[in-house]
Amino acid sequence: MSLQEILHRVQKGAISVDQAEQEIQGFEDLGFVKIDYDRESRTGFPEVIFGRGKTVEQVQIIFSKIYQKHGKAMVTQATEKMAEIIQQAFPDANYDPMSRLITIGHGEKRFAGKVAVLSAGTADLPVAQEAAQTAEWMGNEVDRIYDVGVAGIDRLLAQRKRIQEASIVIVVAGMEGALASAVGGLVRRPVIAVPTSVGYGAHLSGLTPLLSMLTSCAAGVTVVNIDNGFGAAVAASMIQQAIKEGPLGE
Repeated sequence: MSLQEILHRVQKGAISVDQAEQEIQGFEDLGFVKIDYDRESRTGFPEVIFGRGKTVEQVQIIFSKIYQKHGKAMVTQATEKMAEIIQQAFPDANYDPMSRLITIGHGEKRFAGKVAVLSAGTADLPVAQEAAQTAEWMGNEVDRIYDVGVAGIDRLLAQRKRIQEASIVIVVAGMEGALASAVGGLVRRPVIAVPTSVGYGAHLSGLTPLLSMLTSCAAGVTVVNIDNGFGAAVAASMIQQAIKEGPLGE
């Protein structure tokens, strides 16, 4: 909403001066949090709540405010208690204990093509599901291709056609993280790699696959932080948004 539109609404008595101030500054200060309502107009997606480290009451308040403003909301790294409290107020909210996401509302398909989400092993599924569900919530069609790690390379090659049909590929892998390089050499689309904290001692809680993915011999593989399926899905959605809108959002 433009500044002129806000001022006209104040003049007509449609909103109060305090509401107008909030519209102009783009956020609401609740003391323990400043909720960024303007983020969707700037980036295309509303603010998402990082649940870890917040109290149940804080998450519930922020969730409620964001949902009222945008008609959708998401919490990452959520607990069952957070889900229980939110679902009491919003029965339509969904909680997935594997991905630890709480969501309400979702992006109807906004973008062409598909985002393929690959996981190396079953132990990587929590991170893969976080990526897949976030991408869907942001308006992407998602193709889940799970348990295709390089230890059984035929499993990966059997899905080659599906992988190559995707617009963007998110690769989730722990251990040594080799799946990202293998996929990067198969496709002509962006590959976003997510190292996971799944592995034995020298895996160093995800540091080994992180460094492996960063030094991939497959050119063009992009890497996000350890276990950050959410970040990979946002990056994929930003690419999709850029393709749809063209230069400078035109």
